[in-house]
Amino acid sequence: MKKKEVSIFAFFLLFAQPIFMTSNLAIARGASGFIPPVSLAFWRWLLAFLIFLPFVFPSIRKNFKDLISEAPKLLILGLTGFTFCGAFPYISGLTTTVINMGIIYSASPIFIILISVIFYHEKITKLQLFGTLCCLLGVLIIVCNGQFKNLINLSFTKGDLWILGAMISWAVYSVYLMHWKSKFDLFTKFTLMALAGTIFLAPMYYIEEKYFYTTEFNKDFYFWVIVAAVFPGIIAFQMYAKLQKYLGASLTGLTVYMMPIYSALYGYFLFNEKLYNFHWFGGFFVFIGIFLANKNLFKLR
Repeated sequence: MKKKEVSIFAFFLLFAQPIFMTSNLAIARGASGFIPPVSLAFWRWLLAFLIFLPFVFPSIRKNFKDLISEAPKLLILGLTGFTFCGAFPYISGLTTTVINMGIIYSASPIFIILISVIFYHEKITKLQLFGTLCCLLGVLIIVCNGQFKNLINLSFTKGDLWILGAMISWAVYSVYLMHWKSKFDLFTKFTLMALAGTIFLAPMYYIEEKYFYTTEFNKDFYFWVIVAAVFPGIIAFQMYAKLQKYLGASLTGLTVYMMPIYSALYGYFLFNEKLYNFHWFGGFFVFIGIFLANKNLFKLR
């Protein structure tokens, strides 16, 4: 590809990749009532692992000693990025909207900054601090439905808390992944982390089946598992990897900032969800906070 063609393709991916990434939130909403949330997360990552395994198995076998030494890190990444971020959004989809999930999840870059400062002693500017506070305010507006008295009465939607937990877990995963130097390539790491996530999901899946919900292995089950494994899993990951190759990690981070836009479109067209004033106000503060805290991301070179 010529440089100009690569640039056009990269910016196409920049806008297209969040469509697949955000589809996971739409799946969380659409699959509720058809397949239990933890069951969906478990079978989704197991299927993704099985699809990738034939392609990466030679690399795993060749570097088995590296697998043993990196196992603890893989388990932590699997727990935070695949187990918690896999199950929590689907649990959230039982009681909250796609719009809420998208806006709250879009604040993850702010928590990445906070975690990096606290645990890795990275410096933060006053502008970044102000942006972080703006973003947190926006998230609070969404979580309490525009009524701050809900924070005192603890009467906000449980689903908002689940997606808040997923967002924080994704931030922990992202920071740890950035500081982890691995000898495996991206696709091999993804496969191994999917396996680790599946292992941690297994006991949660057992508890869900025994005490809460029972999975029915019908056409709805196979449909939602395949869709969840392929679109927000495999396709979104491959597009993200290509974006990093063309634009670098910083500009690729812009994808998560477009989640509120795509989640609002999914919610409006697929689930007849309404946009209320507190969505606009909360989303406004989130976008302002993200822009201020990551101002350099918007300076394209």
